[in-house]
Amino acid sequence: MSGTPLLDSLAGPADLRALDHGDLARLAEELRRVIVETTARCGGHLSPSLGVVELTIALHRVFDSPRDRIVWDVGHQAYAHKLLTGRREEFRRLRCSDGCSGFPRREESPHDVNNAGHSSTSISYALGLAIARDLRREDHHVVAVVGDGALTGGLAFEALNQAGHLKKRLIIVLNDNGMSISRNVGALSTYLTQLRLNPRYTKVKDEVKEIIESVPVLGAPTDRLIRSFKERLKNFLIPEFIFEELGIQYVGPVDGHDIAAMERDLALAKAAEEPVLIHVLTTKGKGYPPAERDPDLYHGVGPFDPETGRVHGGGRPSYTDTFGRVMCEMARAEPRLVAITAAMRLGTGLDDFARLFPRRFYDVGIAEQHAVTLAAGLALGGFRPVVSIYSTFLQRAIDQLSQEICLQNLPVIFTLDRAGLVGEDGPTHHGAFDLTYLRMLPNMTVMAPADQEELRDMLWASLALKGPVAIRYPRGAGPSRTVDIEPRDLEPGRAAMLREGDDACLLAVGRMVDVALEAAEMLAAMGVEAAVINARSVKPLDEEAVQEWGCRCPLLVTLEENVLAGGFGEGVASLAQRLALPCRVMSIGLPDAYVGHGKVEELFRRHDMDASSVAGRIAEMLEGSGG
Repeated sequence: MSGTPLLDSLAGPADLRALDHGDLARLAEELRRVIVETTARCGGHLSPSLGVVELTIALHRVFDSPRDRIVWDVGHQAYAHKLLTGRREEFRRLRCSDGCSGFPRREESPHDVNNAGHSSTSISYALGLAIARDLRREDHHVVAVVGDGALTGGLAFEALNQAGHLKKRLIIVLNDNGMSISRNVGALSTYLTQLRLNPRYTKVKDEVKEIIESVPVLGAPTDRLIRSFKERLKNFLIPEFIFEELGIQYVGPVDGHDIAAMERDLALAKAAEEPVLIHVLTTKGKGYPPAERDPDLYHGVGPFDPETGRVHGGGRPSYTDTFGRVMCEMARAEPRLVAITAAMRLGTGLDDFARLFPRRFYDVGIAEQHAVTLAAGLALGGFRPVVSIYSTFLQRAIDQLSQEICLQNLPVIFTLDRAGLVGEDGPTHHGAFDLTYLRMLPNMTVMAPADQEELRDMLWASLALKGPVAIRYPRGAGPSRTVDIEPRDLEPGRAAMLREGDDACLLAVGRMVDVALEAAEMLAAMGVEAAVINARSVKPLDEEAVQEWGCRCPLLVTLEENVLAGGFGEGVASLAQRLALPCRVMSIGLPDAYVGHGKVEELFRRHDMDASSVAGRIAEMLEGSGG
């Protein structure tokens, strides 16, 4: 029996309850080994999942999933949950198109309550589920597992406020590892650190409460004075009252790697008739030394050598690295330049900037709305803010983009990393909508570089503009093998001619420029001469270029890595109609659907956006029109 993997003997989480505590350490070790081996091969969110192995075991031993609902915030810590809920085989192909998603997915398992991927949502989800339970007169438990990093998001506090007000039976597990993706920032992080590191709070909590409650009340006005004194003394001596003042009972801190201790507190929480928050302390990357030493690097990591931890990498510079390098050069030249990010210092390439210009760098935590409004204030104060946020996360601040930035035409530069398809992270992380939501905003200039050098040039050109600018670029390396420091002149709104041809004109933006060039070569082999233009700017469009080539060629083809609805292609088609151009317009881009997970090349082929598919579609249209 000792040689048989415990994990393979578990058909589902109910089987965990048959194990004795002596088996659980062995199971935790097995889970970590499988997570490391699989992530080394497939990439993924390693550090967060390693940190919650024991917590996941305890949750599934105490609660009866899927009858009891366990809601994972973000979901990048749910690998052990997937392994314990019957997805051992699918997990071998983690993040592959025919395997498990890297995040909880309702389509995968009844144990996945919601499709997670963005932060700070779990308490709202859980409260809604608790309300629904009570309205249906059902009797099960609802648990939200939220990280301390997610508590830097305002949505989490909005939900805590409502949960305390409604007094619904709800359990909130605060997974506190001192980090979100990068190190946590802000007053809340400092507050939780007090709870983690100062054992006197836990030791004297019950004694202090007893003393306070024993103070007699003598009647007004002495009554009011003593009540005020008691409240102030509680808040001073017992810092967990930030939660209890919201109407949520606090339990902890508890060691998140002690399964027995967690089971005890979770069982107590089950008996409560009001909201309870259990403060669990964990170590991000637990059990894998490279991830424990550098949890930032292994938060979301590509394939690596599991023996050494060495991450496999390519030779070409990434767009992210290029952005970070250029930002430092711009900061040296422009003393008013300020960088803002939302818990993504390393992910957006601002690590060096933060180190070299600490007084001009602001990490606001997972608070994209605040990041954008903070930038507006800085701009009104005479500075030049650069807000760097992943494309998918900037969606959370569309109202602020409109009201605080564009309405006032403020000179804020937005850099949208991970634009377009991000591959294995799937639909919650694809930057598939930014061209649409940015194009609709008045005063906004929107650009997309075809390579890393063009990113450099666009950043410098943005400094000369008087209003808001957005530059979107993809994940990973671009086509340029090296990137010089010195920028070239680039005029926003002016396209670049790359290839001549009179049979069709391919007007491409961003990463699709390379696809257009490759498709043009394939068309040439079929006897079709296609021009290729790098649009560079999505708003404003280069009207002169569209008019010239719309008159020269019978077919204009737009290519974008964005949904077609409201995107670049619709902008070109609308312009062609307004100018009464004699050509037809065909738009190639992402469908009106959420794109799944898998390698970017696979996703391009699946949606007919690879060079071969593009060339075939163009040839077919020209043939059908007698062109």
